[in-house]
Amino acid sequence: MDAQETQSFQTSSGIEVERVYNPRNVGPLDFEKKLGPAGEPPYTRGIFPNMYRGRLWTMRQYAGFGTARQTNRRFRWLLSQGQTGLSTAFDLPTQLGMDAEDPRARGEVGKVGVHIGTLEDMEELLEGIPLDLVSTSLTINATAPVLLAFYVAVAKKRGVPPEALRGTLQNDILKEYVARGAYLFAPGASLRLTTDTVEYATRSMPLFHPISISGYHIREAGADAAQEVAFTFADAKAYVQSFLDRGLSVDSFAPRLAFFFGCHNHFLEEIAKFRAARRIWRRIMEETYGAKDSQSLKLRFHVQTCGSTLTSRQPENNVLRVAYQAMAAVLGGAQSLHTNAYDEALALPGEESAALALRTQQILAFETGAADTVDPVGGAYAVEALTEKLEEKVWTLLREIESQGGMLAAIEADFPQRKIQEAAYRSQREIESGRQKVVGVNACAENSSPKKVRIWKAPKNLERIQRQKLRRFKQKRNAALVGEALRELAAAARQERRNLFPCLLKSVESHATLGEICRELEGVFGRYGHPRIAA
Repeated sequence: MDAQETQSFQTSSGIEVERVYNPRNVGPLDFEKKLGPAGEPPYTRGIFPNMYRGRLWTMRQYAGFGTARQTNRRFRWLLSQGQTGLSTAFDLPTQLGMDAEDPRARGEVGKVGVHIGTLEDMEELLEGIPLDLVSTSLTINATAPVLLAFYVAVAKKRGVPPEALRGTLQNDILKEYVARGAYLFAPGASLRLTTDTVEYATRSMPLFHPISISGYHIREAGADAAQEVAFTFADAKAYVQSFLDRGLSVDSFAPRLAFFFGCHNHFLEEIAKFRAARRIWRRIMEETYGAKDSQSLKLRFHVQTCGSTLTSRQPENNVLRVAYQAMAAVLGGAQSLHTNAYDEALALPGEESAALALRTQQILAFETGAADTVDPVGGAYAVEALTEKLEEKVWTLLREIESQGGMLAAIEADFPQRKIQEAAYRSQREIESGRQKVVGVNACAENSSPKKVRIWKAPKNLERIQRQKLRRFKQKRNAALVGEALRELAAAARQERRNLFPCLLKSVESHATLGEICRELEGVFGRYGHPRIAA
């Protein structure tokens, strides 16, 4: 027997992969119950009857770097190349509520995303983009309410009312405590701000998705496929309960809950993951929360191919990794997709690599036939068996979290954090031992010098330009109006039941900066340091 035949074949979630799947080892598949028609419960086959025959997924390439004007040029170029939605990357100072002049922001302004500190910055970012026609995603969390206020304020200045805006705000603060660490306030205060934003959008922005609950960052931190779905849905349940406690009815907000998943390398497991996730979410909304509207039961999700799978060695290989991951996302039924550029393991992508990433989606849509039929892999023994196994694993994790008192309690006890760390360690050990092959790294490596890849570098004077721009902005504004708006914001923050979003909107319209607003809130909520780290 071949040596390879004697080894154990497992998915990232530890599911044993059979040599061959057939009725003998899969068992009877109840197609009517487990599959169902496309567009109907349990939504295994997709949330729309015609899926991509009716409408292709949104091709939403993630972009953001340098100044607002630089990113605006990239946005407009991407739209000219056939991109159908915008997705905005923000730098670390923006994510953490710091203006460009903040000493803590030094060396980070405009580096891993665009810097947005003022209403003027947001106006420049969106110059020439029809906000009532283009769907815009804002990938921001701790400062998400402030960035949405900037966005709404820009639209209002152009005569576009909030109810006409389309897009998505990530606004998923709980996953920051689980996987990323980009938080400002304690979980309770942060959850309040998220809830304030969702409540405002539910009442005033009917076309906008005010939260995108993210498993992507959980997966990128090292989680396996089952953990990604389980921890994402555990976060979602905490949000849903908070919205219900605020007095919103489940069917008023659930149809516009969005999700964001990664797509990793195990082709069949990733397809099965998306199919299982739809079934699980339908049960959660129907059985736990009593949702009646069919739109509340449908899992809508964006997918990004996983950056952690890309390698700096032989970076051209990343083109193929991205293509296979994108195919899995489409066969899994994604509503929106971002394909990474092959040079992202080295730096922010340039125009050439960004264009190739977008063309990957367009070839997938127009040339492969993958979009021609609904759930083309449905009924395949291997896919259905993996879908079943993944669903079981996710439910086991969800029940474990519930036994601890829910996701907030589990986060405070470090439960999901420990699980992710353990999974990441197992994965890295598999790679280092050579049991998990990574082409160009521990398999098929080349001794020759790597090919040079042209990469984008931030201009050396970028930070100085942004600080000068900020000073001019402050000189032009009415300081008394700014002070009045910030005092009102602080007073509102001290009132637990008051929605802060109208005060945030008033503050940005008075020309308060992101840093000033966050400092005002910090004066009320305090700045959070994880207890274990602080100790």
